[in-house]
Amino acid sequence: MIEVNELTKRYGGKTAVDRLSFTVRPGQVTGFLGPNGAGKSTTLRMILGLDAPTAGAATVSGIPFRSHPRGLRHVGALLDANQVHGGRSAMAHLSALARSNGIPPPRVDEVLHEVGLAEAATRRIGGFSLGMKQRLGIATALLGDPPVLMFDEPVNGMDPEGVLWMRRLFRRLAAEGRTVFLSSHLMSEMENTADHLVVIGRGRLIAAESVQDFAARGTRLSIVVGTPRAAELAAVLTAAGASVEPEGSAGAEKLAVTGLSADRIGALAFENRIPLSELTTRTASLEEAFMELTADSVEYPAGQPR
Repeated sequence: MIEVNELTKRYGGKTAVDRLSFTVRPGQVTGFLGPNGAGKSTTLRMILGLDAPTAGAATVSGIPFRSHPRGLRHVGALLDANQVHGGRSAMAHLSALARSNGIPPPRVDEVLHEVGLAEAATRRIGGFSLGMKQRLGIATALLGDPPVLMFDEPVNGMDPEGVLWMRRLFRRLAAEGRTVFLSSHLMSEMENTADHLVVIGRGRLIAAESVQDFAARGTRLSIVVGTPRAAELAAVLTAAGASVEPEGSAGAEKLAVTGLSADRIGALAFENRIPLSELTTRTASLEEAFMELTADSVEYPAGQPR
């Protein structure tokens, strides 16, 4: 378990992390979301003891990470796949870490095989693609078979097969009862992988809840309406004060309606003898909810394209 309590980090007059508190529990994948500059990487570094907090504390299994002897047996982490010695082979890199953490040598072969790098074990890391370096970083995190795992943007540079493999890996690790903390900008990956979310903006906590509950907080609700008389129904609904747009591909007889409830839409269709083939309430997607709920926390908002 990871526990963060009133964690604060200041750099001169700038506050990167501001009294942040949350808990990452075992047995589930917890996603870590926030706009660029929100303080995610700084938070991860403080949890791992790489940066000292200005105030507050972060603990892993009840104690600060630095207090754990042979850290790789307690926490496995991937923060930056490029922070490896390019002149070493994957085998040499992992073997050195195994020796320093009291990990049996056969474990190196096991993790190289698990991440798909067995055939590249003796190649120099400098010749690896970013995706291969990400796999090596995951092998490093798994090396000590730790109960807690942390990953910062692990799918960068991965091809579709690699993304699917990684998604299944994270789910399996959580199913084994481990604590899995995953930072990513890819909303699709969070929807497909995470059970729980911790969302921050400008260093402060915005939400700590399930993926479904967070998505439901988005206010953009719409009703998808299917009918063979889409143009006629659109006119009726617009006259009643709704906003109506075509839904799906051109020619599809579906409408996306906002501003009226499903009951009201059904009643208007009945009154005007317009048949319906679908009447579905659609909540905001995770991406839509994220964009809406973090809008005030974007440090460098871009202008609208012309």
